[in-house]
Amino acid sequence: MAKLKTTFFCQNCGAQYSKWQGQCTSCKEWNTIAEELLQKPEKSSWKSPTAAPSKRAAKPLLINEIDTSQEARLQTNDAEFNRVLGGGIVPGSLTLLGGEPGIGKSTLLLQIALKLPYKTLYVSGEESQKQIKMRAERINPSSNNCYILTETKTQNIFKQIEALEPDIVVIDSIQTLHSDYIESSSGSISQIKECTTELIKFAKETATPVILIGHITKDGNIAGPKILEHMVDTVLQFEGDRNHVFRILRANKNRFGSTNELGIYEMQGSGLREVSNPSEILISKKDDDLSGNAIAATLEGMRPLMVEVQALVSTAVYGTPQRSATGFNAKRLNMLLAVLEKRAGFRLGAKDVFLNITGGITVDDPAIDLGVVAAILSSNEDEPLPRNYCFAAEVGLSGEIRPVQRVEQRILEAEKLGFSAIFVSKYNKISLKNTAIKIHLISKIEDLVGFII
Repeated sequence: MAKLKTTFFCQNCGAQYSKWQGQCTSCKEWNTIAEELLQKPEKSSWKSPTAAPSKRAAKPLLINEIDTSQEARLQTNDAEFNRVLGGGIVPGSLTLLGGEPGIGKSTLLLQIALKLPYKTLYVSGEESQKQIKMRAERINPSSNNCYILTETKTQNIFKQIEALEPDIVVIDSIQTLHSDYIESSSGSISQIKECTTELIKFAKETATPVILIGHITKDGNIAGPKILEHMVDTVLQFEGDRNHVFRILRANKNRFGSTNELGIYEMQGSGLREVSNPSEILISKKDDDLSGNAIAATLEGMRPLMVEVQALVSTAVYGTPQRSATGFNAKRLNMLLAVLEKRAGFRLGAKDVFLNITGGITVDDPAIDLGVVAAILSSNEDEPLPRNYCFAAEVGLSGEIRPVQRVEQRILEAEKLGFSAIFVSKYNKISLKNTAIKIHLISKIEDLVGFII
């Protein structure tokens, strides 16, 4: 009887050791190293043992000779998903989608699979075919291109793939798969690496895109070795608060596009609805004019957004004033308060200041500095700002209004949403003409005070 081969893996980072030890020297975590069985086969392939071996051998080519004309992206019927991927699904790519339990990962991919105009194989290791059918009837009752397979063994999955020859494969989820080449249990480090390796080999040899769903740990990282994120081409993060209906899809890694793009969805009873105009959820609809509210123009990737900034300035009850910011950098808030006190003469050192970016998003664009300052001044003076004003500029330490990038795109978005005036730095080079929106060019923070107070 052959002797079983074992090795030790860190369950946090995937580092391999020849013997057990208390601390992982790679990620410095304690008690994360576990023993796993290994059984290396003589030949590992995604193809079935009865399939004929591939006769195609890779040959070196000059980079100018490589033909990319046939590598057209596969367009889904989901504009938000296409945008985050960089324009569609690349043939032969491997995409990993992660997110918290119950956030809607399976719903999103099943919804996309049901609407795809290509032959799609949806492989589930977590739900039965009847359970998926019940969910599919709620999302999209009819589909002639989506096939459902409930299987966890990779060798059986590849047999069905050879018979069906799908255009796109969806795996839900990578932690439930297991391969005969590895003796350890499903979800272990070695099983995840082996199953992903087989899927990569299949995707690259057949130019079939594969989309994986990955579980995440309590720290918010995708479960399994960190090397899993390096093996795939694209890593998507599906995030949001389960108590709210809005979900955000963003790319943490993308070999075929930008990682700055962002997709927004709204969770409904019939599935996830694409939000083509995010400003509709980030700006509250209200009839009364309230102080402390300002609209700022920001950018997420190539998409301009209008976000609502809310500020509350009140007399400090306790000895030390409170400074609280939600969705905005607290240190930057302290800096802006110091600029207002030093350069504009407002005594805010003895007052509590609370700041909130509505919609539950976090903004790190310096262009919303002017909107934050306007909201703070409005609340401090208890004077509401005109509803049709918006702001897009950075505030410097000396009180100067600094220019921001792609300001014309922000101005056009504000005009499209019906704003009548926008405040920007006079140092921005603006070539727009005949615009319906009035552009106020200011150079110092004192200029802003003169307009709004």
